[in-house]
Amino acid sequence: MNPASIETGVADRDAHLKSADFFDVENYKEIHFVGNTYEKVDNDGSYTLYGDLTVKDITRQIKLDVEFGGVMKDLWGNEKAGFTINGNLNRKDFGLTWNAALESGGVLVSDTVKISCEVQLVKQS
Repeated sequence: MNPASIETGVADRDAHLKSADFFDVENYKEIHFVGNTYEKVDNDGSYTLYGDLTVKDITRQIKLDVEFGGVMKDLWGNEKAGFTINGNLNRKDFGLTWNAALESGGVLVSDTVKISCEVQLVKQS
């Protein structure tokens, strides 16, 4: 994924995320994940996926919880499999350290990034 493609719906926030404070899109053109191994957690279609996530040329192994939702055919006869993927990571592990103190105490940006995906795969013939 090219971090320059980030769109949050707020132009100022998008510009800040693309700046050197965060993803530094001028110097780092790609964020990518490569799955390495998985383990079946139980018989209900739950798995743990381990893989390498690279952000700003820093690669760390992350763990994702994967739930298999099943296989079905859509209205046009395409066979599809659905998955729900969740996980957490610490953004500072990837050199994303910018923050700002709030008047109320605390900070503006959490160290924890929550990952939540709904994925649909289509079988190719």
